[in-house]
Amino acid sequence: MPTPTVITTDQAPKAIGPYSQAIRVGHFVHTAGQIGLDPATGELVPGGIEEQTRRVLQNLSAILDAAGSSLSRVVKTTVFMADLGEFARMNAVYAEFFPPNPPARSTVQVAALPRGAKVEIECLAVASE
Repeated sequence: MPTPTVITTDQAPKAIGPYSQAIRVGHFVHTAGQIGLDPATGELVPGGIEEQTRRVLQNLSAILDAAGSSLSRVVKTTVFMADLGEFARMNAVYAEFFPPNPPARSTVQVAALPRGAKVEIECLAVASE
């Protein structure tokens, strides 16, 4: 059985609790949920759902890169939203990051997200051999 490897990068926000940015096991990378924190400041990016979604996906991209993967190798995402009424706006940004063959996805509305974020996304990706 492959040994789990902790993945960290300073190109994405540091974990704000007892968890890892991602864990790689064999050829699979499991990320922690990311919110729209700017890695340089540790604060939510200014703006609305579009800006937060863009930052979330940039953070995930940096983590996947550190793990030997990329957004193009994502097979599943889970999107947590504070307000599904903003789904269309989140989805428009999401589509920019996953052009022709997007991964499988689940999207759910939750009561609240850390730091008052509007969106959190986690993913499962395949890593390079």
